[in-house]
Amino acid sequence: MKAKILGLFLAIMGVQSSYAQPHETITSATNNTPEQQEIIDLSKQKWNWMADKNVDSLNVLFDDRSMFVHMGGTWGKTQELSTIKSGGIWYKKAEIYAVIVNIFGNTAILLNDIDLVAVVGGNEVVNPFMVTEVYIKENGKWKMGSLTFSHLMRPVKMKKQ
Repeated sequence: MKAKILGLFLAIMGVQSSYAQPHETITSATNNTPEQQEIIDLSKQKWNWMADKNVDSLNVLFDDRSMFVHMGGTWGKTQELSTIKSGGIWYKKAEIYAVIVNIFGNTAILLNDIDLVAVVGGNEVVNPFMVTEVYIKENGKWKMGSLTFSHLMRPVKMKKQ
């Protein structure tokens, strides 16, 4: 039952975000709590670290039990860091159109509506995703517990460069 509710929520969010205008960003909204803004800022920093292949910083951010769900598979922290370090997937640029953060106690769930420019197997690709990030606060620090890419049916919004 919980899985159905979560699936319905994510589907609704995907439909709502598919109508966002290009370059619409909800990352500096004044109605975010300081804790929500902290998660938004941490997520943005994570995209920069991924683009820069900064596995040392990502190693600190990712919980040892974290899970990563991609279009091509699901794996844990060690495989994700190895994939980033080797360039198996280069998260070149994430263009963020909308961000929503909900905090439940020590757990934060962030949804990013993005176009992701990535190099996979030597080929550059651009895909529209709703990315779900789950963070858990332990000992006063946020750690990533999960990162899931859900491919959106909307067209890519990013302008060709």
